[in-house]
Amino acid sequence: MIEKKQLVKQEERAVIVGVITKDQTERQVQEFLDELVFLAETAGAQTLKRFTQKLAHPDRATFVGKGKLEEIHQYVAGRNIDLVIFDDELTGSQISNIEKVLKVKVIDRSDLILDIFARRARTAQARVQVELAQYQYILPRLRGMWSHLERQGGGIGSRGPGETEIETDRRIVKDKITLLRKRLAEIDKQSLTQRKERGEFIRVALVGYTNVGKSTIMNMLSKSEVFAENKLFATLDTTTRKVVFDQTPFLLSDTVGFIRKLPHHLVESFKSTLDEVRESDILLHVVDISHPQYEEQIEVVNRTLQELKAFDKPTIMIFNKMDLYEANTFDEWLAPEIKEDILRQLKTDWDTKTNGNTVFIAATEKRNIEELRKTIMDKVAQLYRERYPYKTEFFY
Repeated sequence: MIEKKQLVKQEERAVIVGVITKDQTERQVQEFLDELVFLAETAGAQTLKRFTQKLAHPDRATFVGKGKLEEIHQYVAGRNIDLVIFDDELTGSQISNIEKVLKVKVIDRSDLILDIFARRARTAQARVQVELAQYQYILPRLRGMWSHLERQGGGIGSRGPGETEIETDRRIVKDKITLLRKRLAEIDKQSLTQRKERGEFIRVALVGYTNVGKSTIMNMLSKSEVFAENKLFATLDTTTRKVVFDQTPFLLSDTVGFIRKLPHHLVESFKSTLDEVRESDILLHVVDISHPQYEEQIEVVNRTLQELKAFDKPTIMIFNKMDLYEANTFDEWLAPEIKEDILRQLKTDWDTKTNGNTVFIAATEKRNIEELRKTIMDKVAQLYRERYPYKTEFFY
């Protein structure tokens, strides 16, 4: 994989930068920056400060204004900062111009996410998908980011007559993209064959914003050991397990989490992995209800599902982390009956919005898990009856 895959080293000291445009409120931008801090931590960097600036539109040369850039420079120069992370995509020339002033490495949100994905990729498919997304990200930024791409192993022929270094570099990247697409197509064929071999089982997919607890729920329902931790994008590769509830079998898949401002090339590259979502029969949309912006996260997931043409599937909304929600919402002195009224109203509101397809749980405490199992089982059994009305081997 290309050298740029490791943008952030362990314990790097970073500052983050965001611009408040006319289309955003200051509160929204601060929420985006909160998430950017979490992304930086996931990549191994320590965020020391955040900078924001109100602009009608980002500066074409340096994204932020000259005065703000100088303010950032003064801070960076005096505190041994290694890295400056911008919350929005930068062009190659913007990165180059900013680095000339700040004298430190500069990356944007997309580059940071790609870096995290590169670290987390485990299977051949995920590694190829991430590498493809990295090269697609680099291609339009070549001229601004550097003047020469180091030759890859295996050797591509020497520069032709009249070619400049940048033209040669661009050709190298385009050839690599073509090669990776062919390799990914081969892997996709193998994955399609594997999915076809799964027979007539009903297929259920866990979807949701990143870090909402999908992998924890996967482990609990399937009694498997899927990697789970309190970091963004803990899971990249789709994991599928056979699950049996009351002698009714189905296939359960855990998928990569979604996030705001997910790089377009990354979505394109990972569409093959997300075939599990497109081809599923039931979606389990997991929500971290303790998050202050959980409704916005629901919208992000729904928009991504629409892009994947999977939004209209039967869906069960799983509101996870109720223990944290209650701890954040209720004071100790609040009367129990008032707490019960608030929780009852919350559940009533979401039952109305989802036509009753909601379950409220606390996965780490295993709270309300039996209701979750029953809700899933009822939906799976219903689909089996509709799809195979004359078959009885799935039910005993």
